[in-house]
Amino acid sequence: MLENQPKKRILTGDRPTGLLHLGHYVGSLKNRVELQEKYECYFILADLHMLTTKPEKEAILSIRENIQQMVLDYLSCGINPQQSVIYLQSAVPAVYQMNLIFQMLISLNRLTGLPSLKDMARNAHMSTDSIPYGLVGYPVLQSADILMPRAHLVPVGKDNEAHIELTRDIARRFNAYYGEFFPLPECLLSDVPTLVGTDGQGKMSKSANNAIFLSDDAKTVEKKVKGMFTDPNRVRADTPGTVEGNPVFAFHDVFNPDKAEVADLKMRYREGKVGDVEVKAKLTTALNHFLDPIREKRKYYEQEKGLVDQIIYEGTQKMIEISNETVKEMLSLMGLSGTWKKIVRTAKERTEKQAK
Repeated sequence: MLENQPKKRILTGDRPTGLLHLGHYVGSLKNRVELQEKYECYFILADLHMLTTKPEKEAILSIRENIQQMVLDYLSCGINPQQSVIYLQSAVPAVYQMNLIFQMLISLNRLTGLPSLKDMARNAHMSTDSIPYGLVGYPVLQSADILMPRAHLVPVGKDNEAHIELTRDIARRFNAYYGEFFPLPECLLSDVPTLVGTDGQGKMSKSANNAIFLSDDAKTVEKKVKGMFTDPNRVRADTPGTVEGNPVFAFHDVFNPDKAEVADLKMRYREGKVGDVEVKAKLTTALNHFLDPIREKRKYYEQEKGLVDQIIYEGTQKMIEISNETVKEMLSLMGLSGTWKKIVRTAKERTEKQAK
């Protein structure tokens, strides 16, 4: 990339559901920290998306604390607010306008055909006849998020490619109707595998109670590792064990930098020459060594009272400026702003004549 060439823009973020865990780090945070060096990054605190499955006031009131904790996790992992924009979705008026306009550019059949809709409804324990309009239109709001800063790239897993293609469809339709304006965002696919939970039952998740959080202290990490799922067929330390599919070794592969130690543990485990206690103890050491600098940064940011709010405020103000310009140009291309300007001009002229 040439020095004088503008950086491409990236939009990504999270719903503020609570503390972030090691699965979030492996799946997205590590990648985001690296991306902010090369791209102009926008990280959305997607609180409006929470309403699609949790519209109750009790859930809404919990969002503020969740946002605080999530931004602390961002900062602790190395996301730099001097390089990247961290902003609150609901505080940007333009997203509501763009969402409404984009709803006119996509069919209901196109939305209901997305496989993610049924998955989200199932995860929220909704029956087919109780799915709210907002959940059906979730990908349209997501498109508004992406196109608001006119992002070029969106980091996603392969299972979310369909949503980005829908955003591209909306951008194409707008450009075809009103003139070339939006770039067609592309997927920046992650090749990072999903991190299994401590119980070995699917991916790491707060709701599944199988997560190690980035903010967990050393004692909590030790307790969670001791309770981790291993080879269920291995009842004694001198019984040969299975490494493949074993969560403890999956964690060693990702978080233990001493590859020689990991290789030795795997060899001895397969031969029945090492017990789970030693394997887990060394994993605990590796995880705490990995988390120590993250904890130190979090402690620093926690002590800086008001800093998180200031970062969100400044990032949101930047996004408001960017999004206002986007909407202004959109309305001008569509001819909507011209109608209002003419009405205002005529009304002012009439008022002036009456005053004379």
